[in-house]
Amino acid sequence: MTVAESAGRASPPTARVVAILNFLAGHPQEHFGLSELARRVGLSKPTCLGILTTLAQAGYVIRDAQHKTYRLGPALISLGHTAQESMRVSPGARDELRRLSETFNATAALSGVVDDRITLLELVSPPGTPVTVQVGQSYPFAPPVGLMFVLWDDRAVKEWLAKEPTIPLRTDSERLDRVIAECRTSGYLVERLTPGGRRLYALMAGMSSTLPDELRALLGELISDIGERVYLPSDEPLARRADNSESDADTVDISVIAAPVFDHHQRQVMVASLQIGRALSDAEITRHARGLCATADVLTAQLGGSKPTAAAITRQCAGHTGSGADDEAWR
Repeated sequence: MTVAESAGRASPPTARVVAILNFLAGHPQEHFGLSELARRVGLSKPTCLGILTTLAQAGYVIRDAQHKTYRLGPALISLGHTAQESMRVSPGARDELRRLSETFNATAALSGVVDDRITLLELVSPPGTPVTVQVGQSYPFAPPVGLMFVLWDDRAVKEWLAKEPTIPLRTDSERLDRVIAECRTSGYLVERLTPGGRRLYALMAGMSSTLPDELRALLGELISDIGERVYLPSDEPLARRADNSESDADTVDISVIAAPVFDHHQRQVMVASLQIGRALSDAEITRHARGLCATADVLTAQLGGSKPTAAAITRQCAGHTGSGADDEAWR
């Protein structure tokens, strides 16, 4: 983000500080001299120097006196931990995700809905795994993205479906109802996407609702119905016959497995997930899902939370009065 892009904001001086921090955060392994940094963020050298001097005094950046370069500073570590704690991400959450990642040699993540955007709260990847997303990255919480964040709350499902979709959608209500019922029974969601679909969703991360109508329509043709991407074992025999696939009949290409994390109100507040990105057998899916659910249960316990029963989920929809207290508890 350059300063020119953010000039319409209420506080241009603050936007300049944000531009510098965002740029350094986007290049965590690099050091930058004053001239290059000023050029890259679109600031004059005197303005950039003044900001960097103040940030260095506060510990938000470090100045290498020998090479006269700048990089992010240690004060941001404490700030980041405090931000995570304010979103109820406990210090032990990373340890749990690390164990999960090591067990299955896959990226483990914890996400939540913050200010109506799905936000990555914590992430642990196996050594050598390319980093394609960063903690704090967010994207719109609106259909077709976000089903796993509402599956276990009937009211949340209805509110999510009522949002304006990021792209035109077709929704098979009968299919979606079955997805919700079976995922609640198993305790987790398994989603499969084609490689093209995964790339498309990555591109959608920063999209707004102001896309040209023709492009929105095209994206709508490329994205399946809500719930269609969810893998249900009861569907698979039919899918295999339709594909006429014999060599891959025992495995399914899986994108992600997700499980809910609940608070003390038995409301889903986060999602723990395993990024798979390869074919798994039914037995492997079950093994991965059980390990993930065990981690989600530990994270729920760290919040002092508990899982809702099936009856409680039904009451959440039938008995919700829309009171301010309930809404605050859910948020």
